[in-house]
Amino acid sequence: MSSEAWQRKEGKNPEGGLNQKGRDSYNHAHGGHLKAPVKGGVNPRRVSFAARFAGMMGAMKKPNGEPTRKALALKAWGFGSVEAARKFANAHKKS
Repeated sequence: MSSEAWQRKEGKNPEGGLNQKGRDSYNHAHGGHLKAPVKGGVNPRRVSFAARFAGMMGAMKKPNGEPTRKALALKAWGFGSVEAARKFANAHKKS
């Protein structure tokens, strides 16, 4: 039995995150409601993403110089670095 599309290359966006086929596959398999990244503005989903990734440990580049999936996901959501995500989250989080 083959794995779901969200676990394979065909379900992953080369620019970070999952493509529509990957999101549909995950939602079907797990009953989820994954949506596409919000690239700009002050959307609660974007603030939540920034807060989660602001504290995430790990490198932004692989040893061969390519960006990691973490770096690609940040870029897909409109952030150039963990620091940018942290600053955005702190400025827009609800108290």
